[in-house]
Amino acid sequence: MVLLVTGVAGFIGTNFVYYYLNKYPDRKIVGIDKLTYAGDVENFMLLKPDQKSRFTFILGDITDKTFISSLFDKNDITGIINFAAESHVDRSIQGAELFIHSNVFGVFSLIETIRKKLWVQNEWPENFKFIQISTDEVYGSLTADQKFTEQTPVHPNNPYSASKASGDLFVQSFCNTYGFPGMISRCSNNYGPFQHPEKLIPLIIQRALNHQEIPVYGDGEQIRDWLYVTDHCAAIDSIYEKGLKNNVYNIGGENVRTNIDLINHILAILQEITGDRNINTTLITHVPDRLGHDRRYAIDPMKIMTQLKWRPETQFEIGMRSTILWYLHHQDWVKNRRC
Repeated sequence: MVLLVTGVAGFIGTNFVYYYLNKYPDRKIVGIDKLTYAGDVENFMLLKPDQKSRFTFILGDITDKTFISSLFDKNDITGIINFAAESHVDRSIQGAELFIHSNVFGVFSLIETIRKKLWVQNEWPENFKFIQISTDEVYGSLTADQKFTEQTPVHPNNPYSASKASGDLFVQSFCNTYGFPGMISRCSNNYGPFQHPEKLIPLIIQRALNHQEIPVYGDGEQIRDWLYVTDHCAAIDSIYEKGLKNNVYNIGGENVRTNIDLINHILAILQEITGDRNINTTLITHVPDRLGHDRRYAIDPMKIMTQLKWRPETQFEIGMRSTILWYLHHQDWVKNRRC
């Protein structure tokens, strides 16, 4: 079995490679990435020798139809997981065009190439599967006590989430029009090893270690649901193995917290681990809120829990402490990441 993983050198793609090759010793991954600032092949230096022998990295872009087509000519690809995406909301507000190119045109180019290669006489290869990795941000913002379900209308509020929603809709349209064996996962905020330092949790860690101001949008009472990345990888695995085509699966960590509470929690753990009393809440600086900032996200993962028997296993306290320790022990990796 050869699985094609796009966006493989990014945060979640990297963690998925480690998870998948460790779980399935008889399977292979062909990973592609165009290696923007957020992707790095150095992420795979920690693979074990047996895992390295089953992992092939190829530099490439999902918008390049000729390149994607050639992968099918050279590899017996039995499935695809599409992590490839521009994913930073602030960057999308500064300039949306790159997000449209990757998250909309990229998804269309990928699935259209797949259709031309594999859809023969209106039939798909029996075991071929495709998962589009999406985000709960496509649903927009929630009021108190609500949760996103798979039936929640798509209502994106920023260019990033709009581009992801557009890619999702193309996948669904191919499922309905061509019988495309596609599935969509929409997850809550991830945290864990290998996340780029521009993201909230590693940003807090690095600024705190350097005694720099930690900017907090508005009052910091925005609410997010946090999911440990390994649990997310296990959910994707469950969808790939047991999910039904043309279905959406919401993946949530059931760890709902305000941004300000999350920051305070990280600072407390860092101070405890390092013994540095200058790491404290005085580093927090409130700044004007982000344009189009969604107030509250919360995922209802009941569908994937009941139908596919997945549930998050990592307790928030354990996952957060493990994440903080990883960044403390990999400061060279952090410093080599370019923004």
